[in-house]
Amino acid sequence: REVQASQRSVAIIAEMIHTASLVHDDVIDDANSRRGKMTVNQIWGERKAVLAGDFILSAASVALARIGNTTIISVLTQVIEDLVRGEFLQLGSKENENERFAHYLEKTFKKTASLIANSCKAVSILGCPDPTVHEIAYQYGKNVGIAFQLIDDVLDFTSCADHLGKPTAADLKLGLATGPVLFACRQFPEMNAMIMRRFSKPGDVERARKYVLQSDGVQQTTYLAQRYCHEATRQISKLRPSPEREALIQLTEMVLMRDK
Repeated sequence: REVQASQRSVAIIAEMIHTASLVHDDVIDDANSRRGKMTVNQIWGERKAVLAGDFILSAASVALARIGNTTIISVLTQVIEDLVRGEFLQLGSKENENERFAHYLEKTFKKTASLIANSCKAVSILGCPDPTVHEIAYQYGKNVGIAFQLIDDVLDFTSCADHLGKPTAADLKLGLATGPVLFACRQFPEMNAMIMRRFSKPGDVERARKYVLQSDGVQQTTYLAQRYCHEATRQISKLRPSPEREALIQLTEMVLMRDK
């Protein structure tokens, strides 16, 4: 069926929030490439890059106000709050191994999955009055979003920089322990000390990468992503059969199969 103008606006706003978050992320990470091109901060410098990200967010806010639906405004502004909270979570580390994984998944939800979950919810609110459908849309987006980031964390270890469009092992260089690292830590406990010092000593990044590739960390993270995609499919299958529903199910498979 035809997409409503307001639903299309939600898609545009979601993409703008996402793009702004990438521009700001690249400043925080001092990254020099994104999607195979130079980052904004490399071209214009940090100050202008921060302002550029702010400008995109302000344009998204104007577009959001134009939809004129207070529920949609509330749902999508939650994404911006989650992005900031997720960035703060990423700056911290947990000493306890069990807490560490929960911390990682919470950060993954706030930095990636919240955008997809709340965008799906917003579009469903505009298209259907049934709260049950809104919750299905939210749960679908949440699970697809977490799976997407888990695969992204896998590709950081398995893909080459040219294919990925950004440097590999970037997370380790930033001191971040993602899924493959946390799973590898169970087989190589000596990684605990490296995680707590955020891979800051000379040779830490190379050693950690070697441990990850020697362990089943990549396979375990991929398996976890499959579980999240399975849950996304289970949620969206609650809706009646349609070409749109089938497309959303196929999307979960594409998330798992992507290589860049």
